[in-house]
Amino acid sequence: MRIDAQHSRRSFIRAVSVGTLAVGFDLTSRAWAAQAPQHAGPDFRHAPHLDGRLLVAPADLAPYEDDFGHLVHRTPQAALLPGSVRDIAAMIAFCGPLGIPVAPRGQGHQTFGQAQVEGGLIVDLGPLDTISVDPAAQTATVGAGAVWSAVLTASLAHGLTPPVFTDYIELSVGGTLSAGGVGGASHRHGAQVDNVVELEVVTGTGQVRTCSATRDADLFHAALSGLGQVGVITRAVIRLVAAPTSVRSYSLVYPTVAALTAAQRKAVGDGRFDWLEGTILPAAGGGWMYILEGSAFYDTTPPNDSALIGDLGYVGPPQIQDSAYFDFVDDLAPTVAALKASGEWYDPHPWFNGFLPDAATDTLAEATIAATTPADLGASGLILLYPVPTARFTAPLLSVPKGELAFLFAVLRTAAPDDALPAPELLQANRDLYLSVQAKGGTQYPVGAIPMTPADWRTQYGARWQQFRAAKQCFDPHGILAPGQGIFRRA
Repeated sequence: MRIDAQHSRRSFIRAVSVGTLAVGFDLTSRAWAAQAPQHAGPDFRHAPHLDGRLLVAPADLAPYEDDFGHLVHRTPQAALLPGSVRDIAAMIAFCGPLGIPVAPRGQGHQTFGQAQVEGGLIVDLGPLDTISVDPAAQTATVGAGAVWSAVLTASLAHGLTPPVFTDYIELSVGGTLSAGGVGGASHRHGAQVDNVVELEVVTGTGQVRTCSATRDADLFHAALSGLGQVGVITRAVIRLVAAPTSVRSYSLVYPTVAALTAAQRKAVGDGRFDWLEGTILPAAGGGWMYILEGSAFYDTTPPNDSALIGDLGYVGPPQIQDSAYFDFVDDLAPTVAALKASGEWYDPHPWFNGFLPDAATDTLAEATIAATTPADLGASGLILLYPVPTARFTAPLLSVPKGELAFLFAVLRTAAPDDALPAPELLQANRDLYLSVQAKGGTQYPVGAIPMTPADWRTQYGARWQQFRAAKQCFDPHGILAPGQGIFRRA
């Protein structure tokens, strides 16, 4: 069986990358908005002097009421376009004692209102987009509002690259570092948060602090994958590695989930690929295609195809493609442009993203697929399934299952805006799937649309929950930061 290019994994938009729910609560976007903490309108006329701008007009605030998910809509009272990090510090110091909630926002690519706030302040990190590359140290110092495509361009000018990219690279550095940043190179290099040397963070008290694994380590480890709970990441120093010139990519088809994961385990075990993922797509004649997507980097001499894929037990002819490194990393750009042109980009996206324990992966994935139809996924939906060695994930708050291997499992649905696929039903499906994953020892990768209870969050972080809560109390004592995540409920 041959995979047409337009049906391969690399031609689809991918994951990148939450309100608190009482079990059985009505899962409509209006209901979720109603759950957000209600505050008397703060008086921003007494805000401190700023280098940038404070937006308060309803027309200026409208873009901040929505996100990529188009499921939750909350109205802020103001939005800060900072002219400096000092602006962010001054506004957080102003908001804290008044109990005004503050939500940092990068590109707004969240799917469930995580970077929204009702009646509070949005900090738009877009203006903080400077990038400076140090070739000798093999690092890049990057403003939190810079997008990863710009970081790639700047680093390639020196023959360097960040080691890990999410599949969609028009996401902000601050945004993915707050969540984790998982991609096809994570089986070798961990998540993006595992490749950070240093952070600048504005805490919930308005302090600007520089931290690292050896300096103010408690703040450093609570900010990486901390979902904005302890501070606003404003700058990061990122590790770089030598960039390849070219990439050879392989798409290999398998008849079942078990056959796909067996091949993936073999490939991740011996490290033959520099980039490794997996995609499950509806097949043209019915059923599903289970596709291993592996890529090898090179400069002048292409890899030996037989040595790389000859023993991986796929069916049908492989699809093989060579591309320049930048084009490979940014290959979703044409697809995203087409989705925006068609309007489908702006449809609701009730995505599920989780980590499955190795032993339960085949069973959970097979059960989910058996209960899913192509119509459930929507026109541009797809399912991701690929392995990551848990030892590569060193950031304490990026929660993954116990064991040597976990599988990223993402059900990326696109819901019709006319409610042909009602978003509330899909949110309930996400929650049901999450409970099944949780029962098997899995976790959520917190970039999707999964209704979570306070007990779910405690389970998510497990032994790290008390430490996370202590960091929240220490660095955000007013409890104002990132309320849209729904992790720590205000009294």
